[in-house]
Amino acid sequence: MSKIFSLHGRGLKLNTRADIEPHLKDVPTTIEEIHLGGNTIGVEAAETLAEFLAKTTHLRIADFADIFTGRLISEIPQALSALCDALIPKTTLVEIDLSDNAFGGRSVEPMVPFLSQNRAFQVLKLNNNGLGPAGGATVAQALLRSAELSAEKGEPSNLRVVICGRNRLEDGAAPAWAKALAAHGGLTEVRMPQNGIRMAGAASLAHGLAGCVGLVHLDLQDNTFGESGSAAMAAALRAWPALRTLNLSDCVLAEEGAVSPVLEAIAQGSNPKLELLQLQNNNLDTQSFVLLAEALEVHLPVLKQMEMQWNEVEEDDEGVEALQGLMKKRGGKLVLDDEEEEEEEEEEKEEVKEAEPAKAIEPGKKDEADELADLLSKVEIKS
Repeated sequence: MSKIFSLHGRGLKLNTRADIEPHLKDVPTTIEEIHLGGNTIGVEAAETLAEFLAKTTHLRIADFADIFTGRLISEIPQALSALCDALIPKTTLVEIDLSDNAFGGRSVEPMVPFLSQNRAFQVLKLNNNGLGPAGGATVAQALLRSAELSAEKGEPSNLRVVICGRNRLEDGAAPAWAKALAAHGGLTEVRMPQNGIRMAGAASLAHGLAGCVGLVHLDLQDNTFGESGSAAMAAALRAWPALRTLNLSDCVLAEEGAVSPVLEAIAQGSNPKLELLQLQNNNLDTQSFVLLAEALEVHLPVLKQMEMQWNEVEEDDEGVEALQGLMKKRGGKLVLDDEEEEEEEEEEKEEVKEAEPAKAIEPGKKDEADELADLLSKVEIKS
């Protein structure tokens, strides 16, 4: 019997108990995953679903992304409250995804009891919810309370992954998030891109993240660091020896003509396990490329890919050529523009095609080319 229940992408409009019950009728309470994205769920249907969730015994993944399209702002809090409350006692829960639901700050409160009281889940996905500074701070405060409850019981936090991008958190929510992230010191992956966070907020986040010494993946793309944020991030980088992926593209890491403290920290060996480095559109000039080239062999021994598009250099720049040559030598990739990346992807596809064995044709059966030739031979060409 399947351990996954999915209605994903079916475009169902589930308003009432009668609408959703037929879908739940034969689903065992021992399911481990539930995926409901791409449907729209009203209050009564959500309450019915919550009754089912309460009976589950092995639920690990609750995927509720994109389930409120077209719903009124008065409906969402009630539906969300029913679903989240049903998950509070679930000690088997590992991941919850509430992305792509237009909560706004007004619909955040229903999540608070779950976020603060269920201390089992490890992965939280809240991407593109329109939280705003106030709503974002409320979420962070709930997570902080969760960490405090764990500490009071002498237990470590289980939270490992936080994804909260495209939420307009801005500087207003950054201090609360800094405290929450620091309190969950076991985090290994944090993604908070495109949040309108500026210099003071970026510095605050960096200070908070420095407490997560096992961090492996960090994505803060498209927030503004400036001088103070870059200095704080440079200091924080030294706290993450296991870091493998770093995305600080579009973060204004340096003024034109200056080397960012972030680049200096990386070049000095702050993150020797780094495999993917994304620093697009950061005013980086030839000095930065030279610095990375000089550091590559000693301090960045396993770096496989660097994405450096839209910086202040030409392709024939000496620093660029040096870095590109060294990356090629190790079988890695330095991406300097989108066209280059697309060309390489096309080349890889062609190589795969060429490597594929020709399809065997059954005896007496024609292939597509033969069929096309037969069809053309029957077409009467008029002069």
